[in-house]
Amino acid sequence: MNEFTLGIEEEYMVIDPVTRELTSHDQKIVEAAQKIHKDQVKAEMHQAVVEVGTGICKNTTEARKEISQLRYTVSQLAGEQGLRIGAAGTHPFSHWEKQLITEHPRYNEIVNELQEAARSNLIFGLHVHVGFQSRELAIHIANQVRYFLPHVFALSTNSPFWEGRNTGYRSFRTKIFDKFPRTGIPDIFNSIEDYDNYVKLLIKTNCMDNAKKIWWDIRVHPFFDTVEFRICDCPMLIEETMAFTALFQSLCAKLYKLRLQNMEFISYSRALINENKWRAARYGIDGNLIDFGKEMEVNCRNLILELLDFVDDVVDDLGCRDDINYVHKILEHGTGADRQLAVYQQTGNFEAVVDYITTQTLIGAK
Repeated sequence: MNEFTLGIEEEYMVIDPVTRELTSHDQKIVEAAQKIHKDQVKAEMHQAVVEVGTGICKNTTEARKEISQLRYTVSQLAGEQGLRIGAAGTHPFSHWEKQLITEHPRYNEIVNELQEAARSNLIFGLHVHVGFQSRELAIHIANQVRYFLPHVFALSTNSPFWEGRNTGYRSFRTKIFDKFPRTGIPDIFNSIEDYDNYVKLLIKTNCMDNAKKIWWDIRVHPFFDTVEFRICDCPMLIEETMAFTALFQSLCAKLYKLRLQNMEFISYSRALINENKWRAARYGIDGNLIDFGKEMEVNCRNLILELLDFVDDVVDDLGCRDDINYVHKILEHGTGADRQLAVYQQTGNFEAVVDYITTQTLIGAK
């Protein structure tokens, strides 16, 4: 199963260790990191963000090694600047109005077009790429795998706070990002030509200048032969990142295996899947999701266990069983959001939540 190669991108918060506020690193972390990791470390639209990306990895073992090294390097270089990094979907209390925008033509253009929706988009995500032999196959799998996005998203919820408030959501990050155009669960595309025609029409009519401005929760990547999963909050722990990566890889392999047997999973409509996405954002793993086959509500944890059973027969071939098994630990200890909320309930203190995030971010980084 060597076609399901992997790439992981994570976005980290840059934090002042004294105030615990988000702060600009003036691109110094990126410049220093690029001497070590070349273009694997990049600036983002806000100056308080550092983005990292692995190379193409054959399996989760390789991907884990790279993401661990990237977290470690960025953390060390941040430390040299007197700063810290943290991995969460939102910062617990910093306000976006105080954050600087990176000076770059692409970001200037986005801010100019999207205005406050762009300036307030101070969020941090995880993107996982899974490689395919062809874009035709990628769109086929992307259509079906959409159904499972809320299940994995529920496990990844890690943004309960926004601007010093408990939002009541386990993932408020997705609510902030919803203000952008071309976000959320995409529609079904009947073929790769269908998708490409959609992109061409939007470029022709000046909706966007290239397909990178499609910000859906899952997309066939405009330049690589990958399906890119974009729904997850940036996970606090490396273990969590690897569990979600293993889940996405296993889902792609399982749906491909079904295709080889002339079977396929039902492709549900965007409107239905959105109901589950909303529930996952609001309740994380503690709510009910809808099982559309049975047309009934089912406990989210039970559906996640069913999902693990569904992919079980491809996990060993992919070599990701240890990584995917960590899902049981998340079900036991709670998501990042659950753990942030617990720290806040114990301390009543957002600074303590930030300290917890920055400490957890470096567990296993080396």
